[in-house]
Amino acid sequence: MLKQRDLQDCSVLFELMVHPDVFPFVRHKANSYEEFLFITKQAIELEEQGKMISRTILDEWGNPIGNISLHDIEDGYGFLGTWLGKPFHGMGYNKPAKDTFFHELFHDLGINSIFMRIRKVNKRSFYAASKLPYASLANESRKCLYNEINQNEEIYDLFEITKDNYLLHTMREDYQQHEVTHLKEA
Repeated sequence: MLKQRDLQDCSVLFELMVHPDVFPFVRHKANSYEEFLFITKQAIELEEQGKMISRTILDEWGNPIGNISLHDIEDGYGFLGTWLGKPFHGMGYNKPAKDTFFHELFHDLGINSIFMRIRKVNKRSFYAASKLPYASLANESRKCLYNEINQNEEIYDLFEITKDNYLLHTMREDYQQHEVTHLKEA
């Protein structure tokens, strides 16, 4: 489902990224394949420095279909950036990719909080973030950070996923799954 960033995936990912329904919402935009290669090399280097964590999202056949990253890592928190190629929108890839990524971030990599900066015009992403049971709108609770990301004009909403909320959610899901399995066996 996820793998380390790899330059071999760049040609496929670049073609998916430049689609007009995807491109405006990608954090690190590239206007050419060569620029995308450069940005990917930078992402790999930033990960080696501990400033970014980035993975390629794969479909069930192992083909690259998008990207999920944690940017600007500082003091155990960072900003989430994710995109899927247009042919993969609405096909159920987003949730498992996030679950796998969040598990790695919180369990293996010591991240305490994930922030999602979502453009107010991106209703699709706002709706998706609002549906996450472990995410909360943080425009008021993280007012200082909200003001920082909206310095010039108010263009972003801010969501937060804390490690505690995410772990509580996964424990609840595991318990419910165990109960269903137990009832089926009884």
